[in-house]
Amino acid sequence: MLDVTVIEDPEAAAVSLDPVRAGLLAELAAGPASAAMLAGRVGLPRQKVNYHLKALERHGLVELAGERRKGNVTERLMRATAASYVISPLALAPVQPDPDRFRDQLSARWLLALGARLVRDVGSLITGAAKARKGLATYALDGEVRFASAADRAAFIQELTAGVGALIRKYDAPDAESGRDHRIVVAVHPTVKPQPQVPPPPHSETRPQPRTPEPDSE
Repeated sequence: MLDVTVIEDPEAAAVSLDPVRAGLLAELAAGPASAAMLAGRVGLPRQKVNYHLKALERHGLVELAGERRKGNVTERLMRATAASYVISPLALAPVQPDPDRFRDQLSARWLLALGARLVRDVGSLITGAAKARKGLATYALDGEVRFASAADRAAFIQELTAGVGALIRKYDAPDAESGRDHRIVVAVHPTVKPQPQVPPPPHSETRPQPRTPEPDSE
């Protein structure tokens, strides 16, 4: 199982965003399970779970992990193809962000457009490298810093811009025929604080879902 994978196909993205199917993906990321096993966990009929699993399987979000006999029935054990999923802007290609439309280093929306392009490009590179069965050379740096004042933050950004710019000028070789272009993205933004988990109210009841006739097959 991959740690994270990128969804580029619009139909696969739509399938993954369905709340029931997203819940099934979360269950299968924890380990293989059959439709019958999942039905007890999510409170849905086995036929309904099996219907959703087939949709997920068609789009490569889950895969067969094995089979086992249970009485007169052969159960298919499914597993998620990744522990987590990221939807690429390619899934919304006509309206995907384009950071080249405007450039504003102090704009949060431009930073968002850069982040979207990063997801799109790295996702495409991962897909291509997997098909070619080749490695992919990447690097990432992640850290946090607390600025004492807005003036310190501005000074940090000024030094960061000058330092990275100097490195680019030092190592950039536009005339190297055997060279390969690389994109550099550096971001600074306030840290997002995690939201506290609110426990469900006591004695809450889950209403049964209406049953929809679906093919009864494993």
